Amino acid sequence: MSDTQTLIENRPPSVAALFLERVAATPDAEAYRYPVPSPSGEGPDDWKTLSWGQAAERVHAIAAGLIQLGVRPEERVALASSTRIEWILADLGIMCAGAATTTVYPQTNAEESAFILADSESRVLIAEDAAQLAKAREKRAELPELAHVVVVDAAGVERTAEEGDWLLTLDELESRGAAHLQKHPELIKERVGAITKDQLATLIYTSGTTGRPKGVRLPHDNWSYMAKATAATGLIHGDDVQYLWLPLAHVFGKVLTSGQIEVGHVTAVDGRVDKIIENLPVVQPTYMAAVPRIFEKVYNGVAAKARAGGAAKYKIFQWAAGIAREYAKVTQDNFRRTGTASAPFGLTTKHKAADRLVFAKIREAFGGRLRACVSGSAALAPDIGYFFAGAGIHILEGYGLTESSAASFVNPGEAYRTGTVGKPLPGTEVRIADDGEVLLRGPGIMQGYHGLPEKTAEVLEPDGWFHTGDIGELSPDGYLRITDRKKDLIKTSGGKYVAPAEVEGQFKAVCPYVSNILVHGADRNFCTALIALDEEAILGWAKENGLEGKSYAEVVAAPATVALIELYVTELNQGLQRWQTIKKFRLLPRDLDVEHGEMTPSLKLKRPVVEREFGHLIDEMYAGTREA
Repeated sequence: MSDTQTLIENRPPSVAALFLERVAATPDAEAYRYPVPSPSGEGPDDWKTLSWGQAAERVHAIAAGLIQLGVRPEERVALASSTRIEWILADLGIMCAGAATTTVYPQTNAEESAFILADSESRVLIAEDAAQLAKAREKRAELPELAHVVVVDAAGVERTAEEGDWLLTLDELESRGAAHLQKHPELIKERVGAITKDQLATLIYTSGTTGRPKGVRLPHDNWSYMAKATAATGLIHGDDVQYLWLPLAHVFGKVLTSGQIEVGHVTAVDGRVDKIIENLPVVQPTYMAAVPRIFEKVYNGVAAKARAGGAAKYKIFQWAAGIAREYAKVTQDNFRRTGTASAPFGLTTKHKAADRLVFAKIREAFGGRLRACVSGSAALAPDIGYFFAGAGIHILEGYGLTESSAASFVNPGEAYRTGTVGKPLPGTEVRIADDGEVLLRGPGIMQGYHGLPEKTAEVLEPDGWFHTGDIGELSPDGYLRITDRKKDLIKTSGGKYVAPAEVEGQFKAVCPYVSNILVHGADRNFCTALIALDEEAILGWAKENGLEGKSYAEVVAAPATVALIELYVTELNQGLQRWQTIKKFRLLPRDLDVEHGEMTPSLKLKRPVVEREFGHLIDEMYAGTREA
């Protein structure tokens, strides 16, 4: 048995146990950085730090406070908050109390929040602020199990007399917990010591495209395995600085906190997406995880900036982008064959010139120290991946689902291959079913869906194989390529199959103005597309093309804009099979977003919702054809 297998197989039963080990090993080492906005709201944020020992003080106080409120092992404590330091401390506190965290996205409306709280039978809700508290207050009568609400940021919150002990602040909870610990100093050690590996740690509700979300039951062992397995990949090091902004209510964000505890590196936490560009030079991360939309936005922004600089500057950018892609493909191919990421002399010379002119500035914008980015949640267009790889921003695509604790596959460091999601984590098994579906088995797989045994049986076989619903291909040496969602594959009326995600990804690499695209064509005799444009990029173009001062909706409706996008659709079609080509398209009057329910909080497209919302545009494109 290898050292890696030994480490993984001898893992402790919980991340709570790993956390106590980490605190004992490096109590004075820096664990977290987090921003405190300036009192005036203007000027840069003040970044504070917490050592592992300081973090443990707060975590233990939260855990003891919950125990003092009567929370018992495996009982659920819900967390409705954006990504911030208190989310991590509260989650660790819940686990150290032996309880289980129910995650709730802060964007979730009052009705769905109430469903999640009721279905999970959550006893306590830790709410970020007055807005999250308002949802619980509105639905309090429907939530008899909810004994307490704890508010993190109490600004603007007034407690009514009848609420009494139902409503607490996080400060009050921690004060109660600290007092409780003085009477019972061994309490946390005892609670953590009693946790078994099969005990429920986390309930994450998947944001389904239809019907109610399902609660995915993830026991403590899932996270302990993830911590050991992600560390065993060698992708994270003890001296790393991670920039964590992903939603922690999502499994992808949550898994990053487990790996950090195992290796003990620093994590800078700030979930404000609008602050990413500003924070990167301040945090100077060595690695960060993101979803493809972020890389697409950066790529579009760089291209738009070059275009705004005039024809010569844009020509240099296009030349450099071509060099980046060629260099990445050649070096990755050579590494695969020889173990050395080399390139011919002529290409290397061009690459050095492009680096001076373009790539160095991009790396600087990411903070200048970035060793690698991990991308997940959806497919990254390979051409965008190759661009960043050639520019020295190494994007390692990974793959997993909520049901597999997020990280089932990840690309291995230097040996990464753009366009694949890499190799399985140590201890995870994979096989491809006869119909191409990816099946997974291993310690990261869920126990099942909460209270839904029939739904569980549909995807989880008695021998442990989990049906992912994704179609994929395995290379002879174990790299996985995901081609599409099984249910998203389009079969045209001519009997041809089209993988919409593949076509959509290619368009994102071709068109620097696209934000989102949905390819449609099931049971139709040709494919069409709904296209939403990136507001910043297209308004920048509009300013240079006689449409200055127009609103986004006016710009996308303008004939000149439609003609511009038509050029990119034509370019896309040249690289597609005849039955894949986009015959017609419509530009959407606004971008797709989480608020309208068209995107999940992890920025995945909800196809049925978009097709319903803009069904009139789809019908319009097929009007007058034989099937209309």
